Amino acid sequence: MEFYFPTEFGERLAFFAAAFTALLGLVVMLAPGMAFAFLGLQTKDGRPEGLAEGRSAGGFLLGISLAALLLAQPMIYLAFGSAVGLAAFGRLLSIMSDRGSVMGNILFLVVQICVAALPLGYVFGFL
Repeated sequence: MEFYFPTEFGERLAFFAAAFTALLGLVVMLAPGMAFAFLGLQTKDGRPEGLAEGRSAGGFLLGISLAALLLAQPMIYLAFGSAVGLAAFGRLLSIMSDRGSVMGNILFLVVQICVAALPLGYVFGFL
């Protein structure tokens, strides 16, 4: 079995969105403290649960994006795009209801919308 690299433009965009997310997931899973510092988050002293939650979220991102990369099936891209899209919706809810309308949140919202739009656009035939 050899590694599949897409030939269609739309599928390549979905592939690169999944690769980008896999890289982010790997960083969050292996270095949650560094990822939290970049995001402006911190854990309580002596409480490792926050780091465990970060590693778990990073593992989820890595797992679903690796599935999209390795299986290269439209339904997997649909699941990947939907998961990232709902994460973007959660961020939008936070911006609107938690007074989270700061530049970092808005920037991450735009990134999440773009990452979700690429695989969803491919699956639904827009790309």
